[in-house]
Amino acid sequence: MTIETNIHRESRLAKLNALLERGYNPYPYRFQPDAFAADLQEKYKDLEAGTDTEDRVTVAGRAMAVRNNGMFIDIKDMSGKIQAFCHKNHLAEEELERLKSLDVGDIVGVYGYIRRTPRGELSIAAEKFDIIAKSLQPLPEKFHGLTDIEARYRQRYVDFIMNDDSREVFKKRCQITSAIRRWFEEHHFLEVETPILHTIMGGASAKPFITHHNTLDMDLYLRVAPELFLKRLVVGGFDRVFEIGRNFRNEGIDKNHNPEFTALEAYQAYADYNDMADLFADMIPYVAEKVLGSKIIKIGEEEVDLSKGFARKSIIDLIKEYAGIDLLQAQNLEEAKAMAKSAGVDADECSCWGKVVQEVFDEKVESHLIQPTLVMDMPRDISPLAKTHRSNPRLVEHFDAYIGGMEIGCAYSELSNPLEQKERFDAQVAEREAGDDEAQMLDEDFVTALENGLPPTGGMGMGIDRLAILLTGAQTIRDVIAFPTLRKRD
Repeated sequence: MTIETNIHRESRLAKLNALLERGYNPYPYRFQPDAFAADLQEKYKDLEAGTDTEDRVTVAGRAMAVRNNGMFIDIKDMSGKIQAFCHKNHLAEEELERLKSLDVGDIVGVYGYIRRTPRGELSIAAEKFDIIAKSLQPLPEKFHGLTDIEARYRQRYVDFIMNDDSREVFKKRCQITSAIRRWFEEHHFLEVETPILHTIMGGASAKPFITHHNTLDMDLYLRVAPELFLKRLVVGGFDRVFEIGRNFRNEGIDKNHNPEFTALEAYQAYADYNDMADLFADMIPYVAEKVLGSKIIKIGEEEVDLSKGFARKSIIDLIKEYAGIDLLQAQNLEEAKAMAKSAGVDADECSCWGKVVQEVFDEKVESHLIQPTLVMDMPRDISPLAKTHRSNPRLVEHFDAYIGGMEIGCAYSELSNPLEQKERFDAQVAEREAGDDEAQMLDEDFVTALENGLPPTGGMGMGIDRLAILLTGAQTIRDVIAFPTLRKRD
């Protein structure tokens, strides 16, 4: 395979040199198309076979097929495909000579008049032909059929050239981000930016990436979440803020996880987690309709109507339903572990009641939540930034949002009492000292910010990549990230 690739590259290099020897530059500074393939296909959809027009256009794109020694070229631009008809009657001698150096994969520019061939193919009868980027690498014949699936992700640019489905998924993912931004702007949220380099790891329970700043001679953490800085902005009087940006977590890679991912977080003063539940129920179908033209999506064989909102069920009740145990009845950690074991869940490594609850939920409940569901009222000891539940001190006002058996986001009634927040941080520090490297650190400045007064606030976070998986029907998070993290090649 390597030898064959080298042979093809040598052939293309020879053609490049031939162009250069004739004084032609196949890498010009600029080229200006004035039409796109899809627009032309639509405009001339009623043009009859065998008809020429006087309409002249300039198009540019990649040559995806070359037939009859360059007489027919399929050109693919960002919008679609159109054929160029290159005949000796219309082109100068130097351009006909240039055609001999054309390969599939080259980027070309064509000027000519619109016609439909006798066989019915809309074409541009070329009156001028240019090679504007000579490709030295041959395109694979069936890139999406490679046995090494990682090749598609390692050379994603080739995947996008060859695989229209990949291009469409990525376009929709970009449109999802745009639609989210529009929703928040329409609801009077201010888009902000907060630091990515943190001196203290906080905002989520996760293992961070650590880097070093040479001038300051100090270690810094790539952010695991922007939460604590966004809430500082609410303290400062910005009542509705949101941020869309990269987070970094030093965790495993699977179909739902990538070490760097795009997250949305938003905070609304004078609101609680019930208001955030309403936000999820309104924003997600809005995004689906903007991107897909429908609020109904398919997950496997099941149809999900996003316009119906989210069912709201407590995590304790869901565990009762699917595991048959009531963990609120456990008076201590050992009782909780015994209950988990009776339901077939090994929770021996769990260090607190809340982690037992989470472990049982993950094993027994999560996969059943195909229809949109808010898993309400999480354990207090694993949610250090949410307000204690107003009716049960073992719980907090925190929900996780699920669709398709996958968590896509969460929300809190944000903890605003600085004294309680300090106690929660201290408990996290104790967990960290006991060996939990995902526990949060004490952020004294954040506590000081709360001492200046945080109004009642609802906050939410959502993984944009995961929402993109659902709305595009992708099989893995790698499909919706342009350049996912991959194992280093040998």
